[in-house]
Amino acid sequence: MAKRERVMRMSVEQPLWRALTGYRVLTMLYAIGLFVSAYEKFARPWVAIGYFVVLAGWTLATLPKVANAASCTKRFLVLDLAVALTGILLTPLADARQQLVGEGPTLPSIWTAGAVLAYAIKGGWRWAACASALVGAANIVQRGELTQSTVHNVLLVCIASIAIGYVVEVARASERTLARALEIEAATRERERLARDIHDSVLQVLAMVQRRGSAIGGEAAELGRLAGEQEVALRTLVAGGLVPASRASEGAAEGAVVRAVEEPDDATPCDLRPLLAPHAGSKVTLSEPGAPVLLAPAAGKELAAAVSAALDNVRKHAGAAAHAWILVEDEPDAVIVTVRDDGPGIPEGRLAQAEGEGRMGVALSIRGRLRDIGGSAELISVPGQGTEVELRVPRATHGTRGKAGKAR
Repeated sequence: MAKRERVMRMSVEQPLWRALTGYRVLTMLYAIGLFVSAYEKFARPWVAIGYFVVLAGWTLATLPKVANAASCTKRFLVLDLAVALTGILLTPLADARQQLVGEGPTLPSIWTAGAVLAYAIKGGWRWAACASALVGAANIVQRGELTQSTVHNVLLVCIASIAIGYVVEVARASERTLARALEIEAATRERERLARDIHDSVLQVLAMVQRRGSAIGGEAAELGRLAGEQEVALRTLVAGGLVPASRASEGAAEGAVVRAVEEPDDATPCDLRPLLAPHAGSKVTLSEPGAPVLLAPAAGKELAAAVSAALDNVRKHAGAAAHAWILVEDEPDAVIVTVRDDGPGIPEGRLAQAEGEGRMGVALSIRGRLRDIGGSAELISVPGQGTEVELRVPRATHGTRGKAGKAR
């Protein structure tokens, strides 16, 4: 069954844009409410009314501009800050003298902070520092002097915007790092999957050609030698290599993009027994429950492939005369498949040596497959007493429970 690709866009800053959208609307209403409540104190209320008409129209018309980083352009930021600064500088013209003495709010009031926060979210703390400095200068000009209240308000806006800008920069860096890590993990898993397929087919064919060519001799020996060289080169290529950085993890303004390949949710469970039945023969004894052993298709396929890889190792390392046994157990919490042989066993340290030489049969074809489906593989080998491989897939991995049955 075909897999599907799911594209996820991760963005820590997107909630900040949504919060800023709401903040601008609420503070616009708050500024208008302040004006209405103190209408009789304004010397020139028509100036304030004209400004608030512009402010309300600008705030509502530009809501899409603060929906995300892509829409929030530099031109918009400049015009938005200009609206805030204009309101601050118009305050002495509209406000009554006694209100200025009492150090009342400016016309845009705390709406100004929204313009500065847009700079912080869009460009980081440096942009926020520049915008808040301009707001501070405008407040000092409209007051005509540097008062304690003015310093308090300016520092509050400046510190808050710089802090938010710094947090946004850290969040963007974290998104890029996370996207890069997920991309490397996905690419590594795909490389391991390809390596398993290559090990189960191409590498084994090359190894067989090398052995048969050496045995036949003549021109076949040369062909076998070339096959051996290609086998070594292919093992080196499969076992190594780094994943190059892609544009997906470079951290666009909209957040990092991660592509994940997942199995279809409606996959019909399959019976593990038919997948293992072809392995039974004169040299392989298969013992399985009388009832279906149900697994998700992907889990069943990978588990059967791991069993096949284990049997390939028996034929390759235990010799043609070795006998193997496959035992399938359908437990309440897991499906367990055990592959045992009566060969000479594996010398201590041989697996680590083979892995270092690029021979990844156990590491990838067996343990790698089980790890990908949430299972585990344990290998027990005693020299002279054969090898046993226990493959366990937890029941929670595939979420399907067949009827338990005893091995026959």
